[in-house]
Amino acid sequence: MTPAVAEPAPAAHRPHARRDIRLFWCAGTCDALGSQASGLVLPLLLIGLGRSPAEVGTIAGLSAAVTLVLGPLAAVPADRGARQRVMVGAALVGAAAMGCVAGAVWAGRVSMALLLTAVLVERCATACYEAASLGTVALVCPPTEHRRVLSRLQAGERGALLLGPALGGLLFQAGRWLPFLADAVSYAVAAGCVRAMRTDLSAPGERRPEAAARRRPGWRALVAEAGAGLALVRRTPFLRLALVWVSVVNALLVALYYATVFALQGAGRAAELGLLLALSGAAGLAGSLLAPRLAGRHSARAVLVAVSWLMVPPAAALVMARQIWQYGLLFGLLCALTPLATVALQARILQLTPPALQARTGTVLATAAGTLAALAPVLAGLSAGRAGSRATFLGCAALLAGLALYATTAAPDRTHGTVQGQA
Repeated sequence: MTPAVAEPAPAAHRPHARRDIRLFWCAGTCDALGSQASGLVLPLLLIGLGRSPAEVGTIAGLSAAVTLVLGPLAAVPADRGARQRVMVGAALVGAAAMGCVAGAVWAGRVSMALLLTAVLVERCATACYEAASLGTVALVCPPTEHRRVLSRLQAGERGALLLGPALGGLLFQAGRWLPFLADAVSYAVAAGCVRAMRTDLSAPGERRPEAAARRRPGWRALVAEAGAGLALVRRTPFLRLALVWVSVVNALLVALYYATVFALQGAGRAAELGLLLALSGAAGLAGSLLAPRLAGRHSARAVLVAVSWLMVPPAAALVMARQIWQYGLLFGLLCALTPLATVALQARILQLTPPALQARTGTVLATAAGTLAALAPVLAGLSAGRAGSRATFLGCAALLAGLALYATTAAPDRTHGTVQGQA
């Protein structure tokens, strides 16, 4: 038999909800801020050490691949009751890795082997932390607060995306080792915040029965359990829709950004890209903060369909953009609209996913979105090289229109009720 989704505990039974949400927000924001600060200057450090752009790109690609592969596996122990321990341990490992980089740079003894090892270890730690953190909101706060809390968490991440690169650049000017020290400190702060949370993050039914533990030995059991989230997504229409929507929108936003980069380079205005990033980041932050108020009174389906259609005109209008402020305005509008649908989707996903599958289901969606987003720059470059940036803008707008049509027809009319799931 497949048990029904366990109802979350009522707010009255969550005395530490507000405090723990603040701690969780602080952990995620500090982690993102430190990662953005060090991520900006890592390529600069490598190039300063005499490494070629190809080598820098290879390291970035390996880091992304590690994150995509390890995330679904790390989600299994998190869903089995070790969510808090995995997050704390991963954050401490990340702090140690970045601390080693900071010490080596400060001492002037940076070897490529040490740097590559530390970066890969840090990426593994990040993958484990992010996988384990999925579903925490559902365990800490009641469903009525999901959209508000998710919007605040997303706002913190977007704020870090906006401020982190500037912080990293300033610290790098003061000392090449300082951004990595800041990242190490941010990991330590995240570990302390998660450790201080008082809510039981191992929901009832998450712990693995001993009989199931003996059913399959070793890696076969781990892979089978990691696939449970994919199985739930495949048999749940709304989760399938969420996977397609998030993956396609993320990829198209990346493709539109790179098409904009190619268009500006052609016009000799590549230096103004920083302004474009700042405008889009600020717009995304504003959209995250406004998401609960603008979308909180409507169903996830209504929000998703409305946002999908509203994204088409700005994407198509990029064809006519010539000035940097025009690109910034249109791209910023896209970035402001996206959080409205993302928050509504995430809240509904939390409601549809059984407690014992929160992390595994979340990593399925994140892995699909990350994989497609990683391919987007390559596809955008091929399209811009052969047909030009304007044709790439039109192609992305057409794909967004197709996605909007798919969301309109595929989204279930009723998104209320429970989902049957099995750990």
